[in-house]
Amino acid sequence: MGKIFRPSNREAIIISKIESSKEYARKQAIHKIRDCIDLLSNAIVTKLVESELIETTNKNAIEEQTMKCLEKMMHAESFDIEYQVAPFKHVVQQAHIVSLYVTAFVIEQLIKHKDVIDIFGSDIDIYRCINTQVIKYLP
Repeated sequence: MGKIFRPSNREAIIISKIESSKEYARKQAIHKIRDCIDLLSNAIVTKLVESELIETTNKNAIEEQTMKCLEKMMHAESFDIEYQVAPFKHVVQQAHIVSLYVTAFVIEQLIKHKDVIDIFGSDIDIYRCINTQVIKYLP
């Protein structure tokens, strides 16, 4: 018969603190989008186009859609954010929530936009490209 593991009170407190600090960092990142939404959406789209991960006929329209995605994230409930990023949680171990949310948006919704010709690269390529820009504005 296997041993039953019961964490002690001390271990439970440490685990709780780790979880609450992760949740706090996540909320802070989403809250800080407001301060740099224009710069962030521009940087993300520019990098995706320069890296040739997105082929588009109108970069400004894609930037506008990305800005709407970020605005939607700022006002979304925690459940909605989790639902959006759930299929992409496997991409990296400790993903930045904003990068993951925008990656999900690009892969699932932006591909349907009339000004997007095609999206290239794997999920991880798109995530890394977006994440390099996100961490510049939202550490």
